[in-house]
Amino acid sequence: MHRQRGAALLTAMIIVTLIATLASGMVWQQWRAVQVEVAERGQVQAQWILNGALDWARLILREDGRTSNVDHLGEPWAVPLAESRLSTFLAADRNASTDDAPDAFLSGTIRDAQARYNLRNLVRDGKVQPVELQTLQRLCALVGVSDSVAVQIGEALRLASPGNSADVGADTGDTGRSGGIPVLPASIDDLGWLGLDAISVRRLQPFVTWLPGITPVNLNTAPKEVIAAVVSSIDLASAERLVQSRLRNHLRQVEDARPLLGPGAGLDSARMSVNTRYFEVDGSMRLEQMLVAQRSLIERTPQTREVRVLRSVRIRPTATVGTSLQQ
Repeated sequence: MHRQRGAALLTAMIIVTLIATLASGMVWQQWRAVQVEVAERGQVQAQWILNGALDWARLILREDGRTSNVDHLGEPWAVPLAESRLSTFLAADRNASTDDAPDAFLSGTIRDAQARYNLRNLVRDGKVQPVELQTLQRLCALVGVSDSVAVQIGEALRLASPGNSADVGADTGDTGRSGGIPVLPASIDDLGWLGLDAISVRRLQPFVTWLPGITPVNLNTAPKEVIAAVVSSIDLASAERLVQSRLRNHLRQVEDARPLLGPGAGLDSARMSVNTRYFEVDGSMRLEQMLVAQRSLIERTPQTREVRVLRSVRIRPTATVGTSLQQ
C-alpha cells in the first residue's frame, strides 16, 4: 500500500514537472515571438522613415539643381543633419500629434560622390588610360600606398572589362576572381575584390569611388589629396591653398583655380569640373534600442535635373553618419 502511494506521488511529481517545463517553454516561445515581431516592426518603421529622409534629400538636390549650375560646400545640401529627435519634425506640422510618436532620432548627410577619384576612369575601351593611371599613382603616393597598387587596380579592371576575359588565361590568384576572371566591384566597399590588402583599402577608401560612368572630379568639393593627384604639376601645399580659398569663394569654373594653383597647373575641363552628377546620401535611424543605417547613390541628370536613386544598401552604423566628410 505504501509502495503504491509512493509510486503515485512520484508519478504526480513527474507530471507536474513536465507540465511546468512545457508551460515555461511555451511562455519562452511566446516571448521570443513577441520580441521578433517587435524587432521586425521596428525595422519596417525605421526603413519607412529612412525612405522618407531619402526623398527629402532628393528634393533638396532637385531644388539645388534648379537654382545653380555650380556645386560647392556652401550649399544647403552640404550641411549635415545632426542627430535630431523625430518629434521635432512632427511638431513643425501643426496638424500632427507627437504624443504617440516613438522615441526616434534621425541623422544624415549628403556627400558629393565626385569629390573622390572615380576608379572607373582608369579603363576605357578595354585599355588602361596612362593619364588616369598616373593620377591614381600620385594619389597612392599621397596617402601612403605603393604606386604598384595603382597598376594592380588598373590591370584588374582591364581584365574585368567586357571582351577582356580571354586575356586572363589560367590566372587563379587570390584577387577576388571567379575562375581566374576579375570581378568588377559593385561599390567602393568591394575594393578587396581587386586583390588589394586591407591596409591599402583602408587608406584609399576615403579618396576613391566607383560610379556608374566616367566622371570628372569636382574641384569645389574634393579634398586636397585628390586635387593634388588629378591636377598635374602641383604639390599638396598648392591644393591646400585652393581648399582654404574655396571656403570663402567657391569656383565658378575650372579656370578659376589657376591663380591659386599657378600657371603651370594642368587644368583639364574634361577631367575636372565645378558641378556634380552623383551624390551619396547616408541616413541613420535610432529607434529605441535599434540603430539602422542606409547609404544611397543618387544621380541628378544635368539636362532634366531629374533626381533618381540608383542603389540603396544597409551599412554599419557609425558616428560619422551625421557628419560631413568634405570639410
